[in-house]
Amino acid sequence: MSVRWFNGRPVRPARTISMLVTAYSPDEKSCAGSADGITASLHNVETNAHKMVAADSRILPLGSMITIPGYDSGQVVPVLDRGGKIKGNRLDVLFPTDAEALKWGVRRINVTVWEYADGQKAENWRAIRDSKN
Repeated sequence: MSVRWFNGRPVRPARTISMLVTAYSPDEKSCAGSADGITASLHNVETNAHKMVAADSRILPLGSMITIPGYDSGQVVPVLDRGGKIKGNRLDVLFPTDAEALKWGVRRINVTVWEYADGQKAENWRAIRDSKN
């Protein structure tokens, strides 16, 4: 894999993790009791065009950058959410609608974790707003 770009900065692959990947949507069906459109990182679900991930912060802290085969055309997406059932090597990818989330299903996938390649420290994850590739 070669260098890509995220948030206007170059990133490179750091490691690969096998994950169980499910999907969710920002509605009561997926987010019972917390379907207010705000993620655990205080970002709106529309951030990054509804392309973000929920993960266990012990495995992938908020602000982590990952690629998931079959999700968002392989673009680098941020981890900006957590979920009550998202524990260990498990991810939940966001889709705008419940129908799209159900279509994803459940997949075991090798996920690539990215790191900044410009020698600068990582940004504050609260500032992550968009990705460019």
